[in-house]
Amino acid sequence: MGETTILDYEAEAAHYDETRGGVPRAAAAADAVLRLLPPGTRTLLDLACGTGLVTERLARPGLAVYGADAAHAMLRTATGRLPGRAVRADARRLPLPDGTLDAVSAVWLLHLVPFAAEIVAEAARVLRPGGVLVTTVDKDAAHDVDSDIDAVLRPHRAPGAGSDRADRVTAHAAAHGLVPAPGTTFTGHGQGTTPRRTAEKLRGGYYASWFRGTPDDVDALCAALAGLPDQDRPRADPVYRLACYVRRG
Repeated sequence: MGETTILDYEAEAAHYDETRGGVPRAAAAADAVLRLLPPGTRTLLDLACGTGLVTERLARPGLAVYGADAAHAMLRTATGRLPGRAVRADARRLPLPDGTLDAVSAVWLLHLVPFAAEIVAEAARVLRPGGVLVTTVDKDAAHDVDSDIDAVLRPHRAPGAGSDRADRVTAHAAAHGLVPAPGTTFTGHGQGTTPRRTAEKLRGGYYASWFRGTPDDVDALCAALAGLPDQDRPRADPVYRLACYVRRG
């Protein structure tokens, strides 16, 4: 379980929104991205846009918003929300010339992949001077809300293991002419987990990006989780970090 698990997003598409906080979570993410866009931003590409639930909420008068995703099923849903503005593309090889965009967003992407550096490099390539990359960082850390569930899991967490660790992303950005700017945070509405759900995800390998243990450890942790009170009461929602990087001229 030491490798990052990439979910099958072709299969996930049908129920992705309802299991990921739906509109409240998407609206919070979109509002946070918009707070970090410089005045005069005219074009934005949302990488790994998924079903387009966040992406459609980024649209504003004077701001042309586009989405890109590599999964066919996700893109089919996104196309309904972003008619004519969603494209199938690998975030490492965007079908755009250099210096095309004012902004690139990547919400809940970099923690999923072992090639975060390539995505940051490609974002830098397509941004014009003064353009911004806005991306979530430290996602795994955000899910430790100091609950009783976290007390059970914490001894098996690999601290700072994520490919979206803020210092790593900042280093990737610096290598491609992107300098840090003030970021922000937002609440992951509907993402507070329960002991029962956590055990199910642990058995399903959902936590491979940070879990360090054996199958026997999984059994022991699930038994400990089963002993917690309020098996179906969600604990606190995570608070996610959005980092912002500006393309040098």
